[in-house]
Amino acid sequence: MELSRFSLLLDLPWPSVSAALLVLVILSYTFACQVDYETPVDFLVPIPEQINSGWKGEVLDKPSIKVPGSSGIQCYNPANGQLLRKVNPATPDGIDRAIARATEAQKEWAKTTFGQRRRVLRSMLKYILANQDAIATVACLDSGKTRVDAMLGEILVTVEKLKWTIKHGEKALKPERRPTNFLMMYKYNEVRWEPLGVLAACVSWKSSVPPVTRSDHCSQFHNLLSPIISTLFTGSALILKGSEQTAFSLPYFASIAQQALASCSHSPHLIQPLICWPQTAQHLTSHPSISHLLFIGSRPIAQHVSFSACRSLTPLCLELGGKDPAILLDSISPRLLHQIIPILLKGIFTSSGQNCIGIERIVAVSDTYDCLIPLLQKRIEALHPGDPLSHSSKYNIGAMISDSRFPHFTSLIQKAVSEGASLLVGGSQHHSSSTPKGHYFAPTLLVGVTPDMAIAQEELFAPIALLMPAASTAHAIQIANSTPYALGASVFADPGDRDNIETVVQGVKAGMVSVNDFGAYYATGLPFGGRGGSGYGRFGGEEGLRGICNVKAVCRDAQWAQVLLGGIGTRIPVRPPFVFLHKRFFF
Repeated sequence: MELSRFSLLLDLPWPSVSAALLVLVILSYTFACQVDYETPVDFLVPIPEQINSGWKGEVLDKPSIKVPGSSGIQCYNPANGQLLRKVNPATPDGIDRAIARATEAQKEWAKTTFGQRRRVLRSMLKYILANQDAIATVACLDSGKTRVDAMLGEILVTVEKLKWTIKHGEKALKPERRPTNFLMMYKYNEVRWEPLGVLAACVSWKSSVPPVTRSDHCSQFHNLLSPIISTLFTGSALILKGSEQTAFSLPYFASIAQQALASCSHSPHLIQPLICWPQTAQHLTSHPSISHLLFIGSRPIAQHVSFSACRSLTPLCLELGGKDPAILLDSISPRLLHQIIPILLKGIFTSSGQNCIGIERIVAVSDTYDCLIPLLQKRIEALHPGDPLSHSSKYNIGAMISDSRFPHFTSLIQKAVSEGASLLVGGSQHHSSSTPKGHYFAPTLLVGVTPDMAIAQEELFAPIALLMPAASTAHAIQIANSTPYALGASVFADPGDRDNIETVVQGVKAGMVSVNDFGAYYATGLPFGGRGGSGYGRFGGEEGLRGICNVKAVCRDAQWAQVLLGGIGTRIPVRPPFVFLHKRFFF
């Protein structure tokens, strides 16, 4: 028996077995090294003391980011007027030094592998998940938003972007083979996406003119971390200009990325956060060392930024907000309508309406319009503005970043009422006895709004719900397309009403559309951006990563041509090898 077993062992194809075992050992070792190579690293970031429950700041008599008699920036909590800290704004020389540091650091970072970049992102992800409560509290202090808004609008979407980039980023940036033709059949064509160098992101630039003021503080953590994630993964460095309105949170949020880099033995100088006044920002937007510029803000300011950037021919990606419609078709049943109401409220009142993809108009067809009014009125009347970090549980909507536009909101509402609209809820500033220095605008419902009213054409960026009637699906699309903006849109209908849903999806002018939902594209790795008055370019998804890279086309002899023919050069013959004479063709 033992002899027969020995004979069987002798009969085994030992060379093949040995080779298989060797391959297995090599693969196991490679996998182990790769896992270790991309394992996230723990690190610490000093958390601002202002988030501690016992901390108390001075309550400003007249809360403002401007310090009388000084060029400094005053950071305060818009929910209660408490001073958080003061910031010295960057100067042109400071911007030059930041760009120089980033340029030097990027030279080595451009040589890193996707695995090394993923390790940094994994480290950031681990830190964010472990410290999400502190991050959300800092966001609440700086913007006045509720903790729910911070967790969903800041933490969730940032985590999803990190996870998408870690999982799919390399595939988006790997060299891509392109087809050749018969004449060049011996060539191998590919497209590469390479680091651009030093990029800049202005998130965002506040206008001093109240009617066009727009500061995307609503997603300050996500708006800051999003360009950092994309920039680092593409091998570039970033100059990150935050909004003056949210200067308190910028150093802490940016240091998360900086410490993740340092903990993985890379230079933290790849990320250069700065705060400056608009007149100084022109030095950044026109700087010849900036290879690409992302701007999030208002249309009038974008025109200045574009003019500034054209001096050095810097390519731009502009996100300029919108007047996003939610279109409700007449196939909606009463049961489905009750399910849609919370989605509409989320789209309108998240971050007190200060959301670039927020629902600014509800366009409802025929019977759906009439059923919608009492349902919305009841829910909006139940909203209570107040300090989101107070111990009271009754507050379910936070503050606005500034009260500078409150008179303008009131004027628009009163003008719309004089033109035939009906004000059912709110319509003015909300005064809180517990936080008299806070910036609150009462949750508002205005119905019977028509496209010719000024309030239906201007991006409000406020907790104001506009309800607009439509006679048909075609009329609803016409109303939706009646503004200069074209960022996002939503369509709600019975899922079986496929033809009308598709008609709206195709007919509405927008860069993004959600079907029976609001803003779902924001957390799914899709490209983000609009058209027309909402800007151009995309960030997010494959398009966002590739958009901040140098696109390089490479054409070389195919490997088979090198082996068989020793390489071939494309030569111009003395006379054409063959000529086919025809009035339309010449070879």
